[in-house]
Amino acid sequence: YGDHRDLHKEYRRQRQMCIRDRFFSISHLQARDNLIFYIEKALENNLQLNAERKNFESAKQDKNISRSEFLPSITLSGDQTSTTSTNRTNQSGSSLADFNSDTESKKITVEQKIFSGFKGLNTFKKTELETQKANLSLKKVEQQTILDTASSYFDLIFKSKNEKFNLSNVNLFQRQVDSDSARLQKGEITLTDLAQSESSLAGAKANLIKAKTELLTSKTNFERVTREKTPDLDNLSDKVSLILPNSFDKSLEIANSNNVDLLISNLDYEISVKELNIERARLSPSASLNYSKSENSDFSSTIDETDQETVKATITWPIIKGGENISSIKKSSYNKQRYQLILQDTKNKINTEISNAWSKYQSSKSVLQATKAQLKAAEIANEGITLEYDSGNTRTTLELIQSRSLLLEARIAFARSERDFVVSQFELAKQLGSLSIKSIK
Repeated sequence: YGDHRDLHKEYRRQRQMCIRDRFFSISHLQARDNLIFYIEKALENNLQLNAERKNFESAKQDKNISRSEFLPSITLSGDQTSTTSTNRTNQSGSSLADFNSDTESKKITVEQKIFSGFKGLNTFKKTELETQKANLSLKKVEQQTILDTASSYFDLIFKSKNEKFNLSNVNLFQRQVDSDSARLQKGEITLTDLAQSESSLAGAKANLIKAKTELLTSKTNFERVTREKTPDLDNLSDKVSLILPNSFDKSLEIANSNNVDLLISNLDYEISVKELNIERARLSPSASLNYSKSENSDFSSTIDETDQETVKATITWPIIKGGENISSIKKSSYNKQRYQLILQDTKNKINTEISNAWSKYQSSKSVLQATKAQLKAAEIANEGITLEYDSGNTRTTLELIQSRSLLLEARIAFARSERDFVVSQFELAKQLGSLSIKSIK
């Protein structure tokens, strides 16, 4: 009875393990079937993105460095000297005794900058702006990575469908050639009809080779962007949506507030203003306060120990440095004007790019609806012509071939329009500055 109970426990334990492993396997497969999984992997593995993350951390340290100018600096120093003098003589040439001198000193110095012509303040504000710029540069690369991942993901789905459509087309034309060969033997069609079918089969095979090559290229690009192996294409989910504005004016309003390129350009201008202020501050007087305390010991002197405290206030005012300061101010002034012009150009550029992205989004939506109707009509027409041709009615081989070609074109066009519509949403979201993994549903 005891052995039976142990076996029953072992059976239950193994059954629970199998259920857990099966659940994990299913969950893992489901995770790899959607766009979010591959975006997360791309954001994690992208080398340029990781480089921008390091740049952002570096910019934050620059901010800490500039803050240190407002804080006092403390310096500890000390030295010990041992001197031996031999072969000494006086002015008359008489020998003197050897002399040993041992000295020791310790010193602590505290220095505080009181005023530097607002140079320190402008430097600190400049580093704050540079930190914000580094954060925006990171966000820009993140958005580009998401866009590249989405484009490669949906292109992979489209190229996979394209290959399946062409493979199905080859199979259809192969069956038609076989059927036409049999009908030729019965005298139902002519040799010309069979030749048309064989020619169409050869063209379909050529298109299939092209589709396979395009699919291979798409797989390579997908793996380059995501740094993940290409998944099972039959399981990929193409269901995705983004939060987008419902009008062009609203899109323009959002872009003027959130577009990353525009925000970076504005920061570049503000940084140039701070740099001009820094150069002007170099011509201003500066003041600092220095306090030091030292202990000196001379073991061979009549005065063997000395303690000394010193307080020193220093005012410095640069007058002439060979024209360097004036030239630096002029250079910074020109840079400020340059970035101001670039900012205005960026604003105009963003307006144009938003207009183009919005138009592409709307047109791709219309194309998707049109190709959907085209596909439905092509399917109905092909079904009717095929039935009439197989029944030996008045439909010719050329009409059947044309019908199947139109159906193939309609399928490919609809699949392409699905890809283009989704990608246009991501492109618009990137221009708006709102593209992030949280904005994807």
